[in-house]
Amino acid sequence: MSRSGPLPFLRAAWIVAILACLYLPIVSVVLASLANSRYMRFPHRVWTLDAYREAVGFFQTWDLHLISLQIAAGVVALSVALGTLGAMAYARYDWRGRGLFRRLLVLPVFFPQPVLGLALLLSFTAAGVVPSWKTVVIAHAVWIVPIVTLVISIRLFGYDVAQEEAAFDLGATRLQVFREVTLPALWPGIFSGALFAFLLSWSNLPLSIYTSGPDTPLPVWLFSRVATNYAPLVPAIAVIGTIVSALVVLGLVGLRGALARLR
Repeated sequence: MSRSGPLPFLRAAWIVAILACLYLPIVSVVLASLANSRYMRFPHRVWTLDAYREAVGFFQTWDLHLISLQIAAGVVALSVALGTLGAMAYARYDWRGRGLFRRLLVLPVFFPQPVLGLALLLSFTAAGVVPSWKTVVIAHAVWIVPIVTLVISIRLFGYDVAQEEAAFDLGATRLQVFREVTLPALWPGIFSGALFAFLLSWSNLPLSIYTSGPDTPLPVWLFSRVATNYAPLVPAIAVIGTIVSALVVLGLVGLRGALARLR
């Protein structure tokens, strides 16, 4: 029996509205990159790809992406390592102080990022640390590691400890149990946490703007150019950055599928 009335239409309209809110900003950036004027107006009088030609030949375009990739790679490595260990302490083992650990772990997530960035900048300055892309990695990790820990912990809440006990009964060492039993069970959560870490780091502005120093990552450069010296080059580089991040994510997903097939 098919449903009649306005409900299916309203549901479809609601879905279209949500998708429009999600993707119209991206479409607007693409459209802005096809102009030949520094003033934002639509429709454009002249449609051109000059901004992309300039961006491809602009040395700073690739320098910005390289710095952002360095930061994101460092954040992924730190977040996966600390997040996996933190998830074991968060959800796997029962120990005195675990409740306090859980509360302290998620505390940085609820801090406003500009406040957290300013606090980290003051801490680096007091310690005599010169801001660079390495301090951005630390700043991002302070905020992202708790998120990755929670993502990996989801796998542990449904984890059957009897698998480890059976491995111990068969004579496996603790390292072998972790490598052959625990780690494969956590792998989907670790992979998801790594993707979260990369995307959150790649697009982060509030923490980067305080802690980057002379090593300017892509979001900071885009923000400064939009605020002070806008040109179609800016949205063109933003589009290139979006494509690069999408290619990295697709590459990681493809690599995971290839490794799964090899197994």
